[in-house]
Amino acid sequence: MSTILESIKKELLSWPFVIAEPHRFGGIEFLINNREMGHIHGDRVADLPFPMSVRNELVNSGRVSPHHFLPQSGWVSYWIKGEEDIRVVIELFKKRYDSLRPKMNSSSITKIA
Repeated sequence: MSTILESIKKELLSWPFVIAEPHRFGGIEFLINNREMGHIHGDRVADLPFPMSVRNELVNSGRVSPHHFLPQSGWVSYWIKGEEDIRVVIELFKKRYDSLRPKMNSSSITKIA
């Protein structure tokens, strides 16, 4: 496994509730609560799904490209060029993670006496 993928995987798996599994089209996918956050094919491309409004914002900003196979969907692709892209890929996964992670509410917070 590449240094780039290892670095991204190490960070993502440090987040609560995140797991990694082989992706059906190759690479590795990251899940939270049985929902895919996105996947990475080797050290070449990261694919992530977003609501269309977020996808359009990201594509229009030039940060990502429309998905390489499903360009009209909410999926985006980020082409990884080198180690300098690790931070950007992690930021994209964090954006997706924040929308999927379990929300804490007052009933789930334990008071310390």
